[in-house]
Amino acid sequence: MSETLPDETLAAIYRNTSTIAVVGASTNPDKPAHGIPAYLQAQGFRIIPVNPTADEIFGEPTVRSLADIAEPVDVVNVFRPSAEAPDIAAQAAAIGASTLWLQLGIESEEAAAIAMQQGLSVVMDTCMGATHQRLTKAGQL
Repeated sequence: MSETLPDETLAAIYRNTSTIAVVGASTNPDKPAHGIPAYLQAQGFRIIPVNPTADEIFGEPTVRSLADIAEPVDVVNVFRPSAEAPDIAAQAAAIGASTLWLQLGIESEEAAAIAMQQGLSVVMDTCMGATHQRLTKAGQL
């Protein structure tokens, strides 16, 4: 199991992030894969929804895959099953992302190893929205 990154490192990820690709972004406002990216967008982050079945989410056009993104991405935020994480990690590295962030309940040591071999920071089994809220309240952001 990978260690949780210290708050200082997590805060630095947010400070160095402008664009977040959300793999598995949902059109359903009742799902975390909708509410969390919507919250992050409201905090000023650019959200690129990755969803092969929707045309637009969060007022942004969707892309079918990470390979279809035509701009730099800082964080790849994953709302897909753990079994898909290794392939997503390889794609995140291929597009030059700096961080692979696996949402709460998603863990993959294989994905972490792939991402870290390519120089990406890795956060697993952690909610990107709740962590942002917590660090903001603590005055770290």
